[in-house]
Amino acid sequence: MQEELKQILVEGLQEAGAAATSQELSAVRLKYFGKKGLITQYSRRLGMLSPEERPRFGKIINEVRQELEEYLTTREQELLALEEQRKLESERLDVELPGRRPRRGHPHPLQLIIQEITTTFLGMGFSVAEGPEVELDYYNFEALNIPPEHPAREMHDSLYITDKILLRTHTSPVQVRTMEKVCPQPVRIIVPGRVYRRDALDATHSPIFHQIEGLLVDKHITFSDLKGILTVFVQKFFGEDRTVRLRPSFFPFTEPSTEVDVSCGCQGRGCRICKNTGWLEILGAGSVHPKVLAMANYDPELYSGFAFGMGVERIAMLRYGITDIRHFYENDLRFLSQFS
Repeated sequence: MQEELKQILVEGLQEAGAAATSQELSAVRLKYFGKKGLITQYSRRLGMLSPEERPRFGKIINEVRQELEEYLTTREQELLALEEQRKLESERLDVELPGRRPRRGHPHPLQLIIQEITTTFLGMGFSVAEGPEVELDYYNFEALNIPPEHPAREMHDSLYITDKILLRTHTSPVQVRTMEKVCPQPVRIIVPGRVYRRDALDATHSPIFHQIEGLLVDKHITFSDLKGILTVFVQKFFGEDRTVRLRPSFFPFTEPSTEVDVSCGCQGRGCRICKNTGWLEILGAGSVHPKVLAMANYDPELYSGFAFGMGVERIAMLRYGITDIRHFYENDLRFLSQFS
């Protein structure tokens, strides 16, 4: 048994010295000191020896165990230190290299337009209002003087969820909701947001687009107040040299109604953007219809107001000279990076 233990010690020291990693060394330790380890098995055999042999062989087993354990501990420290050094070398940073600057994002061009328009109207005393994109038919149509049989509904080509619920086709429902909440207080709001219509996607149409509505309701509000507000907006947004033109139109929720044009940057000479007319149509507007005021509990004899609405995509296309609305939604960095 004594010779066998000495041979086990020699083999254990050799295997521990040959271990290249701490994992391999752990396997060596388990081989000799695990529950079924070689030295563990000899310790269990002591009970089979005579009382006279037991102390002598017990001493030999302890000496072998101690020497091998001490070497395993020393070798483990060496391997852990070596592995730590290798790790540091692999993760070492060359501080002399220039840093890798992270790419910074920037607002989407449509968001830039929304922010600029919002800022302009906030400076004129308006506040921002929001409402649900999944809307009731009542607020999207009926409260805006568009009953079920009204032909204007066909122009919206709506996306219905149920008979009474749809994706809003314009941001005008927020006007009615706001008037109901604050009546009979004055209202001065703009409403930016997404709207939805069942349009095929092409260069000038999209089933999802953005609008900004405006509403002002108070006593003694006239059509001239509307023109004054829109003139200030146009000159701040497009330039002080621009002029505004109003053309009669029809919208069910305003009476009278008007299309609003802004003079083109070509100064009337005619160009591709204005189709050689010298004017650019930018929004629709008008005085709030008395029926809309009445349905929101305002007295049309005391209160009056005006409303206007513009498509954000159209404004952006005019501002930046973009000819295809699909560029806004394709996430092409070659296009979006131009607005950083």
